[in-house]
Amino acid sequence: MSDQGSQPDQPDHSVDKAARNLDAYRARYAERTAGMTASEIRALFAVASRPEVVSLAGGMPNLAALPLDSLATEVARLVSEDGQVALQYGSAHGVPELREQICEVMALEGISAHPDDVVVTAGSQMGLDMVTRIFCDPGDVILAEGPSYVGALGSFGAYQAEVVHVAMDEDGLQPEALRQAIADLGKQGKRIKFLYTIPNFHNPGGITLAVNRRAEVLEICREADILVVEDNPYGLLGFDGKPYPALRSMDPDNVVYLGSFSKTFASGLRVGWVLAPLAIREKLVLTAESATLCPPTLNQMIVSRYLSTHDWQGQIKIFQEQYRERRDAMMSALEQHMPAGCTWTKPEGGFFVWLTVPEGVDTKAMLPRAVTQRVAYVSGTGFYRDGFGSRQMRLSYCYPTPERIREGVRRLANTLSEEMELVRTFGTVPPRSVPGPQAPSPDTA
Repeated sequence: MSDQGSQPDQPDHSVDKAARNLDAYRARYAERTAGMTASEIRALFAVASRPEVVSLAGGMPNLAALPLDSLATEVARLVSEDGQVALQYGSAHGVPELREQICEVMALEGISAHPDDVVVTAGSQMGLDMVTRIFCDPGDVILAEGPSYVGALGSFGAYQAEVVHVAMDEDGLQPEALRQAIADLGKQGKRIKFLYTIPNFHNPGGITLAVNRRAEVLEICREADILVVEDNPYGLLGFDGKPYPALRSMDPDNVVYLGSFSKTFASGLRVGWVLAPLAIREKLVLTAESATLCPPTLNQMIVSRYLSTHDWQGQIKIFQEQYRERRDAMMSALEQHMPAGCTWTKPEGGFFVWLTVPEGVDTKAMLPRAVTQRVAYVSGTGFYRDGFGSRQMRLSYCYPTPERIREGVRRLANTLSEEMELVRTFGTVPPRSVPGPQAPSPDTA
């Protein structure tokens, strides 16, 4: 057979291109997935989870303080007595008895609420995601403290919202900075959908919004017709035992409140809630139905049984005492070991300390070397949407023992001192941009 007119074999560039692209579905994804990235530190924490490494990174509660034996008995009784309900589908609104108990919990912070206005969620992260889904179109603006919770930034980015950070100081969100941000965005013709704030024992900042600022922040948002989303997982974990007044208690019509049992009971049950005005509540229920049909009934009933059969307020006091002891261990270790030029916040509750290192040190670049020295932290860059935070890190004191905290801080200080010596010898490294919001994980929660 003649080969006349035939063409020589040509390289198939489409095959080469497909081979280079490890994700064959990339061209089919929605645009909103472009900014979704996995946590850059997740691979490192596969190493950091080894027992020889002191992790000052993850915000995991200290579950060893729970009465596990009695809880096991109650869970077994629950399944035996009410298993046909507990293991069945439920309402997207949540178990009625639990919603009533949630109102009792919120009353400790001055909130007066009706159970019908509470929507139970699979953790408050789900509530935050639903609120963002309901309110934000691509390009809408969300105001958030700088720094802010990495899980919130991930949700905001997933819905293509623009995040504008508002500065904080030792008394929390600065009202004047909030006014300025609103004015600047107004001149640009941008729509602000809500202010996202963690007023109590901030994650990652470890600071608390001063009581005398709370009414002013609410007034600014009310005048500008901006909704306030109050995320308050740590509010009952203050070290003086006196809860701060919730923003929701001061302005029920303009505040959506996010709560959680993850920090005051058991994070693995993934039970949280949203308290919202009536119209928003209806949208939340519809959104929950489309996302999960209903939150896990068994988990809700376990929490409800715990609240009705255990001294849960006494248990919270035990948590407060244990976390205070750990906070004190970290404060004393930082004072003893950290090199000159470092500053840090002094939390009155919650889980976290925000550490600022001297000029020229990049905490993100230093992290692998810290893990090599058998200590881990979370770099500050993950808590900003705009690339800041390279001189900051978040330290968590909630999970390690006081002895481990002191040893971890000593190792971290040694690593930082070595890094500062490298900077003095070779100069600084230009700051690197952050590719996009990072997905939340237990390492950064």
